[in-house]
Parts: sequence; structure tokens; C-alpha cells
Amino acid sequence: MSNPPQSATSATAKAPGMTELFRQAAASGHNTLNQAELGSLLSGLGISFAPAVPSGPLALRISLSNTREFGMVISAGMGGPDADLDEGNFKKDRASVHAATDLTDATGFLDLFKRTLSYQRLARIGRQAGGRLPDTLLKTCFEHILDLAKAFSPENPDAEFVLQSLELNPAHVGDRLTVHTARCEFGSPPARRLPRPIHKIAKLIHPASIGIIGVSSANMNFGRIILRNLMGSGYSKERLCIIRPGETEIDGIKCVESLKALDHKLDLLIVAVAASAVYELIDEIIETDSVESVMLIPGSLGETKASREPAAALAVRINAAHGKPGGGPIFLGANCLGVVSHPGSYDSWFIPLERLPKPQKKPERNSVMLSQSGAFMITRLSQNPWLDPRYMLALGNQTDLTHGDMLGYFAELPEIETLGIYIEGFKDLDGLDFARAVRKAVLNGKQVVVYKSGKTAPGMAGVMGHTASIAGGPTLFDSVVRQAGAIVAEDFNSFDDLFYIAGALHNKKIGGNRLGAISGAGFEAVGMADNIESDTFAMAMGDLEPGTIRNLEEILLAKKLNTLVEVRNPIDINPGADDEAHLQIVEAFLQDPNIDAVVVGLDPTAPSVRALETSALRPGFDITDPKSTVHLMPPLVDRNEKPVIGIVDGGKLYDAMCARLMDQGACIFRNCARGTKALVRYVEARLYADSLKNRHSNKPTSIEDTP
Repeated sequence: MSNPPQSATSATAKAPGMTELFRQAAASGHNTLNQAELGSLLSGLGISFAPAVPSGPLALRISLSNTREFGMVISAGMGGPDADLDEGNFKKDRASVHAATDLTDATGFLDLFKRTLSYQRLARIGRQAGGRLPDTLLKTCFEHILDLAKAFSPENPDAEFVLQSLELNPAHVGDRLTVHTARCEFGSPPARRLPRPIHKIAKLIHPASIGIIGVSSANMNFGRIILRNLMGSGYSKERLCIIRPGETEIDGIKCVESLKALDHKLDLLIVAVAASAVYELIDEIIETDSVESVMLIPGSLGETKASREPAAALAVRINAAHGKPGGGPIFLGANCLGVVSHPGSYDSWFIPLERLPKPQKKPERNSVMLSQSGAFMITRLSQNPWLDPRYMLALGNQTDLTHGDMLGYFAELPEIETLGIYIEGFKDLDGLDFARAVRKAVLNGKQVVVYKSGKTAPGMAGVMGHTASIAGGPTLFDSVVRQAGAIVAEDFNSFDDLFYIAGALHNKKIGGNRLGAISGAGFEAVGMADNIESDTFAMAMGDLEPGTIRNLEEILLAKKLNTLVEVRNPIDINPGADDEAHLQIVEAFLQDPNIDAVVVGLDPTAPSVRALETSALRPGFDITDPKSTVHLMPPLVDRNEKPVIGIVDGGKLYDAMCARLMDQGACIFRNCARGTKALVRYVEARLYADSLKNRHSNKPTSIEDTP
């Protein structure tokens, strides 16, 4: 069982000698340690230093890196010549593993390191030598390195120096951990942005008053489209105002001459003017103290080469305002599509409502979507309205509010259960704030699904041109954010699948990794079985109990399928099975204590299944029939605490069947591979979340800690 990481202050207290090493090197005009100083540093960490000595048959690489996004990160994996092998040649966590030092401890990182090929080879060598495993030695090493990280972290206000990197490669495990080549670089603590008053996000998403600047009285420009959307989404006209000199009203909304002319402080100001006008306007907003939150719609504020310097200066002025009493206003954007807040009764997107209707698809909206790209949210919602977020916010280029700010706020809201996030890049050290917020959300019982773009060099360049973000390395991002507790999507389709399944199954019990698979099509049953493993986790086909087998045999006999079907898991129940047969077998699987979740192919093309919206051949034999899956499956889903995934693998003829099922809360996929893969990833995340909660509360757990 792992203990919480110690504080930076306690770590600093253990490192006065190391501080002196850095002082000595700095006094000599160096930012690296020489061989003698490295020997002293490693000795303080309990590590032997033997330069130029052969490393033996198995070399390790252990390092600390002060990363721009995540601060101090600990890494371990293959060393020596193997350290240069591309991680793309391996499954995740096999070549090396990474974790934010702030979110791990020695036991947790050792558990993570056990996934690597290096550890597995060390363990095999140890067993061959008489059963000695390297666990105690490695854990002690990781403890000392994590102490060093906390003592000299950019997050430690007491740190005189910041460790930039410590590279131990190659290292050899014997009676002691021995390092043969080492390098250590350090520097001065960096300046950080002032904390944003994130409690004002409540004003942004539930504004009692909204002002808009940039509304044309003659044309349907972006500002006027936003105004129309605000009114069309139900926001009260009496709580709206337009800042526009020389006008008294536009579209029935009163106008005021300027921010100074306001008779009350606005909860939200939407800025839809040209980018060139923003710089002077921001100073006016800050000086008049007339607004709690601001939405910056314009682009070209940091995305182009010419705008980067003035945009950076603008960000400095906004940051300085947070040091004033009250914290000043918060700013969303720039280059920001806006916000849809169903509880706040407003839609400020500049997409006409006729192009993106937002019907309620859940009894209660319980999710949030945060995205740097507004178009990402638009396309996701257009293709899958069952994602149905309670709030949707576009962050744009993060001039002020960041991913960490936003997730930190929503991680605390009890009515939010799932969060879907699209990221292009982080501001300095905001990746660490984001990872902390992920952990907080997971410990609060939520699931966080993340997709990060910029995986290739062209992708990184595209990110810079879109929202002026610096995209970090994808492997590091994936490792750190998964270790924090998030589900990281590989592509847009997997983001849709994981965000959807996280919302649909949030209230279901995830008791283990044993799957039951049912279909009337042989290929589909096999397809389910073929997709129960990911790079980092595997489900297993549960062994049916004798009582379940007898129950299934009785169902098949009653449906005259007993001579056609062999009872097993996965089970192919034949295209002759009707709606009732499918769901009776699902219920039998769910009652088996050796089954934790069920995936069922609902066989829409089978002639015995009522899957059509209307049937010309058999009038009434369709989804309106009380014996159809549309009527029988939702009650089954509701009365069982275990998750059920329905697969409707068919074309547009079966869209109505899917829509009716999904409208009633059934979790439906159109492809057995996607549905099973999504379930596997979701089960892994829920089990890992349970282990984090147990560790956080110091409860014993038998669930493997596998981020």
C-alpha cells in the first residue's frame, strides 16, 4: 500500500548538503555538477557511482526532468544502447514509464515500473539467482529520487535552486544500485503566473447579467449572431445589454454608451470586436472594474507571428490584474467559440441554432466538454448528440484561464460526473495543474476523458497556428495524464466512444474484468473476444457457473434453439433468436457472479428481431411492438447494476432503433470492436480509480494499480 507523497518542505529539510552542492557549482559559474559533485549527490541518494565500469547484462535508465508542462517528472526504463530505441516499437509502458512526481510515491512508481520489460527481465534474473527480486532496492532508490524532486521542484517556494534534469544511464542493479554515467543540471526558480480567481467561473457559466460589445446594428456579424443565440437559447432580454455608442437598442436589447456608463457590474462581457481593438479594450475592462468575467471571441491574438509579442504583453497585463483586491476579471479565450451553459440558459456560440440543435438526450445532463477548438465540440456534438454535455466551453489560446483552471473548477461540482477534454497544448506548468485536477476529479468519483492533438511534427505546427499553443511530447503526456487517472483517447473516434460510455455507465458497478459476450452472429462473438485486450489492460471471458448453464439451456429449449447453440462464453445464439431470447440470455449472464459486464449483439438484420422502424412485410413487427428490444432492453439495463453494452451493427435502416434505445439510457454501439474496446478502456479506468481512492484513504486493495 502506498502512502501520500511527502511535502516539499519536509523533502527540503533532508537536502541541505545537496543545496550546498548546487551553490558550489553556481559559484564556479556552472549549471551542471562535475564528477566529484555527482558522486556526492548520488551518495546522498544511497546510489553507488562507478564511472567507466561495465554495466553488466541489463542496463537501466532512471531520470528526473523538469518539464515545461508537468514540472518534475520521474522516468525509468531501458538504459544503455537500448535507451535510444523508439518507444513506438513497444506497447505502452513497456519501454519506459513516466509520472509527475507530485502525483506518485515510491510504491506507486514501482508498481508502474513493473510493467516495463526492464523490470520483467530483472525479476527473471532474480528468480534464476534464487528468488531475489529487485523491489526493495528499486523502491528505496525511487524514494530518494522523489525526495530530491520535491526539494528542488519549481513548485517548492523554499527551493533556492531548481533541478532541471538528473540522468542516470546506465544503472545496474546488484547488491546496490550502481550508476556508471550521470548528468545533473540545475537552475534558478522560475517566475509563475499569479493564480486566477477561478471561483469567478461560476459567474461565467451562470451569469446574472451579460453584456456584448461588437454587435452590428446593420449586418448579421458574429456579435449579432451571438446576440440572437443568447435570446434563442432562453436567456432573459432584461438581463442583456449591448455596449455600442450612438444606439439605444438593437433587436429589442438596450444599448449603453460604454463600460463606464453601466449602472451595474456585469457578470459576463462577450467581446466580439476585431482583434486590433481588443488591446485597448482590455485595459478599459481592467481599469473600470466593471466586469467579473470576459469572453474573448477574436482570433489573431497570438496565433500569427505578428501578433505573438503584443498578445504576450496583453497576457502580462491580465495576469497583473489578478494581484489586485478581488483578483480582477477572468478571461476566456482569445480565439474562442464561446460557451453553452444549459443551467445558465445561454448559448454564446456564433453557430446559428438551426445548424446545431441541442435537444436534451439525457434525463439530466451530467457532463462537461472543454476544448481549445470550438469546431471540435461542434463536430462531436453534431455526430453524437447523446454526448449531451451540461456545459461546453471553448478555451481558445488560454490568454488567461487554462485547462488546469477549468478542470480544477469542474472537478469540484457534485452534479458533474464525466468530463471530456480536447487539448492542443499547455501553458507553462499548467500540465501539472491539469494532472492534479484529473486526480481530484477521479477521487471525487468522476471520469475524465482526454484527447491531445499535436502527435506529429506537422500536427504540432498546426497547433501553433491555431491556438498559439506549444504541443509537448505525446508519450510523456499520455503517461502522466493516465497515471493521474484520466482515460486518454488515441483519436477522435475513441474520444467519442470513451466520453459516451463514461457518461452512460457512470452509475453502474464495475466489479472486475470478467466479460460475458453474446451474439447471434458468429463473427461478432469472435470479434468481441478478439478485442478484450488493450496495450495496458485485459478483460477475460468469465467462466459460467453450472446454474447459469442450466438456465441458458432452458431458455434455448423454450426458444427451440437448443439443437443449434452450444452454451459457452462467448455464445453465438443463432440468427433465429428473437428479441426476448437475446435479453433473457443477457439477464442470465448478468446474474452469474463470474460475469462483471456484458456485451450483446442485438442482431438487427435477423428476421426474428423487431429492429425496423416499420415493416412492410410484417406490419407491426417493428420497434413499436412491446416485445421489441426497444421496449425490453431499457428496463433490463435499469434493474441491473452491472453494465450492458448493446451492439447494433447495421445501416441507416436501424438508426431509429438505436436512437430509441439511447434516448432511454441504453448504451449502444454500432460496431462490436468499438463497443468492446471502449468497455475495456472504461473498466480499466474505473478499476484504477478504485485503487486510487483506496490508496488515498489508506484502505487495503487487491486491485492491481495499473494506470
